[in-house]
Amino acid sequence: MRVYLLILLIAAAATYISVPIVRHIALVSHALTPVRDRDVHTAPIPRLGGVAMFVGLATAIAVASRIPYLSSTIDASAGAVVIGAGLVCLLGVVDDLWELDWMTKLAGQILAAGVMAFMGVQLITFPVGGLTIGSSRLSLAATVLVIIVVVNAVNFVDGLDGLAAGIIGIGATAFFVYVYILTRATSPQAYTSLAATIMAALIGVCLGFLPHNFHPATIFMGDSGSMQLGLVSAAGTIIVTGQIDPGTITGSSAVPVFLPLILPVAILLIPLTDMLMAVTRRTLAGKSPFHPDKLHLHHRLLAGGHSHRQAVLTMYLWAAIGSFSVVALAIQPWPRVACGALAAVVIALALTTDLIPGVGPGARKRARHQASRALRSAAPRRLPHPHATPDPAEESQAPDAVPAAGERP
Repeated sequence: MRVYLLILLIAAAATYISVPIVRHIALVSHALTPVRDRDVHTAPIPRLGGVAMFVGLATAIAVASRIPYLSSTIDASAGAVVIGAGLVCLLGVVDDLWELDWMTKLAGQILAAGVMAFMGVQLITFPVGGLTIGSSRLSLAATVLVIIVVVNAVNFVDGLDGLAAGIIGIGATAFFVYVYILTRATSPQAYTSLAATIMAALIGVCLGFLPHNFHPATIFMGDSGSMQLGLVSAAGTIIVTGQIDPGTITGSSAVPVFLPLILPVAILLIPLTDMLMAVTRRTLAGKSPFHPDKLHLHHRLLAGGHSHRQAVLTMYLWAAIGSFSVVALAIQPWPRVACGALAAVVIALALTTDLIPGVGPGARKRARHQASRALRSAAPRRLPHPHATPDPAEESQAPDAVPAAGERP
């Protein structure tokens, strides 16, 4: 565990230190996010933050390859993840500078996913029953499809300061815990795993970027960052799927055989839900699935009365509940997990609805306060007695008389 913590800290430090340099480059090259109708920021913000995130990821993987404890796990698949992340980072930089159309961006994503899959990061088996994909072409196609879905899901949810980095950081933490539990059960002689190493680096990248990106953000990750987070998340899931058989775990720590299938969905529950809603909404409206709008989940929270930070923290809460509730199935009986998850959902619902107008005790209290202020401001002023001497202080605050026609003001 201490080695993984070292990888996490290296990724966080490299990312954090690189951000000011990348921000300066973005300012010089005018790589700024313009203020658009669908955006919530009110001034242009430098982007290209994904470049600093790639520096953190590549540095962490390079250091891991030099650590004897982890060197045996850093194989061609690790290089494939770094190359794939570099390709989508480059694609995002080009898009941040010159605004690519959605078809060109999708083609670039397919290329990056294909290169990573061709280099060995592929879906070959499913964890349920050890089912094997019938052919290498089908395996390649399935891998590319999964990567593209996750990349765009994360890209869709990147709409508020710190939102994407925080959600992916939470999901990566949950997935790291799951992979570490599986590795300890299946390889008790050495708790080493490439998937755990990649997740540790991903957590560090998110932690190193968040201080610069949390509201009010001084830099945006841009598409170079959001697509990179999605690709690395998908890569970690693909690497562990089919390599570790959850059925080998027995006793009190038994993991349901379906857990490796639902865990990635739970970790990316908010991005995938937001993407599904957006694609359905835009398709029904006769528009492209990539047509931007202001109806994402985070936009709805803002419209419902949440502040910027409250909306982000609310989505963090739901991401943590979805991720860690599923991971808890690896170490606890499902009835106990279900009770804990239900209690967490009730608390999250109370916190989520508390700031929505007309819903929750907080909203009613604010409504009464606003109503009392309105009544006080609308109360008629007491008229002075007709024979009372005018107060000079009140006369000094009265508006100047309008001069008659022909009179000098």
